[in-house]
Amino acid sequence: MNTLHRTALLAAAGTALVLSLTACQGDGDANSAPTSGSSVNVQSPSGDASDASGTTGATNSTGSSSTSGSTGSNSGGGSTKTSGSSGSASSGEQASASTPVCAAGDVRITAATQDGPPYTHIVLTAKNTSRHSCRLTGFPHIQFLESHKQDVPAVAKSRPEAPVVLAAGDPAYALVKLSDGGREENNEPVTAFSVMLAGDPTVIAVTAPGSEGIAVDPAKALTGYWTPELRNGADDF
Repeated sequence: MNTLHRTALLAAAGTALVLSLTACQGDGDANSAPTSGSSVNVQSPSGDASDASGTTGATNSTGSSSTSGSTGSNSGGGSTKTSGSSGSASSGEQASASTPVCAAGDVRITAATQDGPPYTHIVLTAKNTSRHSCRLTGFPHIQFLESHKQDVPAVAKSRPEAPVVLAAGDPAYALVKLSDGGREENNEPVTAFSVMLAGDPTVIAVTAPGSEGIAVDPAKALTGYWTPELRNGADDF
């Protein structure tokens, strides 16, 4: 009876020892394994560090998509802008070419002094009084005095780059030099003068500004081209 009891005790002790060793081994394996939330750096074939969890892969994919989208956007924007610009320029040229040249009966020309005394310049305004658009070409052909039949010379640098097309009611301008403003100049008083448009031989009588008219030195007089805006200081003459 004592022998059997002792054998049973030894068997129980051996079983407990085996279970204890097994439990220790299990705990060691659990502690050595990485958790699912950690990341492990590995070396990719290209030499770049990547993340085993896929974070770097997602970044690279996003970057590739962004670059592709940016390139596509720039390419599309550039082609659209070029196409629009070319179409606009072509349409503008066709409209100018098909617009009739302004005749004397299409415009009303008035004169006003420029800046203060001494009044060395005047501004001519040609307003389209017709009910249709017309094209104002060149410069005003001006004759101030009966004793000087030649037209006032034009300043080439004042010529606009694009044709001047006036819609109904629109104005155009031309800057005109009268003299240098010196007291010893050969100035002559002018109360009215004649203007002709390019392509139309009709003489338009224009009243000079001011109650006493203007003083003109025929040797110094110059005129600018017709422009769609009053370019103060743009034409230095």
